[in-house]
Amino acid sequence: MAVKDRDRFSTATRLRLLGEQTAARVYRSQSRRQARRSRLTGRAALLALVVCSLVVALAYPMRQYVSQREDIADLKRRKQQAQERVEQLRDLKARWQDDAYAEQQIRQRLHYVKPGETGYTMIDPGEARQSRAEQKTAPRPWYINLWHAVDTSDAARH
Repeated sequence: MAVKDRDRFSTATRLRLLGEQTAARVYRSQSRRQARRSRLTGRAALLALVVCSLVVALAYPMRQYVSQREDIADLKRRKQQAQERVEQLRDLKARWQDDAYAEQQIRQRLHYVKPGETGYTMIDPGEARQSRAEQKTAPRPWYINLWHAVDTSDAARH
């Protein structure tokens, strides 16, 4: 019995017992998790199915709602711009009803002068100094270009 008692208190025996107890705990916790998983898996699948069906059912109406709200906002903005343009045109029409404004515009735009007045046209000196290369025109007169084109086409035939 002394050998049996001594074996019972040995380190190897204690470690073996401790390992068996730990293995039993791990096995029990795994079996509990598996039991829980099997119950939650069906519920989770059903919940996921319900959520997905709600998302699918509501996606198109929500997209249409957002699209229509954007269209309404765009139409309101365009309406406001059109109203502003109408107001500008009304102001312009009212100005043209005034004889002094009409006379001023005619003199300015059409270069009209009253009888007895002398009209002058000013040329911008900056534009007069531009070279032909800056104006992107040919460096020689147009009739020389025309004659050169005739000669070139005639030479291509022969």
